[in-house]
Amino acid sequence: MKMRKLGKSGLEVSAIGLGCMGLSFAYGPATEKKEAISLLHAAIDSGVTFFDTAEVYGPYTNEELLGEALAPFRKDLVIATKFGFKLEAGKQAGLDSSPAHIREVTDAALKRLKTDHIDLLYQHRVDPNVPIEDVAGAVKDLIKEGKVKYFGLSEAGVRTIRRAHAVQPVTALQSEYSLWWREPEEEILPTLEELGIGFVPFSPLGRGFLTGAINADTKFGHDDFRHNAPRFAADAMKANQSLVDVIGRIAEQKHVTRAQIALAWLLAQKPWIVPIPGTTKLSRLEENLGAANIELTASDLHDINDVLSAVTVQGERYTERMQQLVDR
Repeated sequence: MKMRKLGKSGLEVSAIGLGCMGLSFAYGPATEKKEAISLLHAAIDSGVTFFDTAEVYGPYTNEELLGEALAPFRKDLVIATKFGFKLEAGKQAGLDSSPAHIREVTDAALKRLKTDHIDLLYQHRVDPNVPIEDVAGAVKDLIKEGKVKYFGLSEAGVRTIRRAHAVQPVTALQSEYSLWWREPEEEILPTLEELGIGFVPFSPLGRGFLTGAINADTKFGHDDFRHNAPRFAADAMKANQSLVDVIGRIAEQKHVTRAQIALAWLLAQKPWIVPIPGTTKLSRLEENLGAANIELTASDLHDINDVLSAVTVQGERYTERMQQLVDR
């Protein structure tokens, strides 16, 4: 597995990481523990060193899973987790990035992850009720104490990134970015490049849609995030099928899969971009990681962008309630 550095921080990780949320949360029933641990161990055997989790995934159970599975290999891995949601009776109840809560969540995460430090600690969503300077200051204190190594933000806007970075250098921003969500190219990517911050795209495969495994006839369970997501409504998926078809034609020409084209395209954008596709299947894990070995030429990228410019993606990526949590 090739390695990459997240911006100018010096934090080196595998070129493709593993988003672990789906093993416990958001995409239907949790994966049986033995199978989940087997998948995590297979990722390590394949060279993955970067694992992404969060307190809210489960909640708690995803961190506990990683704590058990990754403990024997801990010294060679980079584990990222997140704070920022208030949980009541095991359910999200708004945001809370108060310094006291950050410390409380961090201490609890250390126990669940069976570790003495968190490599990369993200603010999961920007809390409008807590100045970002206070958030960055709280994480700075945790870094001084050795409980945290690096600071990250998720779904943060340019102004927030700059303000946080002025207090405690931000190592990475995690936000959605893929062939069907390219908004970060407008302001986010230039800002990250200027400041030397790495970028960790989540949902790099469009929550499965870009792989071609989902179509307008696909039905999602009520415990699947996509059940209520506007972009996964039948009409939107039917309209967006043209994007999948375009990616399919390009993949066929290169003798690879749609997923591999989508990931290779992301890797080709900037050397400090590290996507974190998630999966529950070993075959998909192997397929995704294979993208790290696919070289897209300047001509390939030009052709992809030229074709995609004619495609207009339909449907919002979040429900209105979830969209309110995205910082601008």
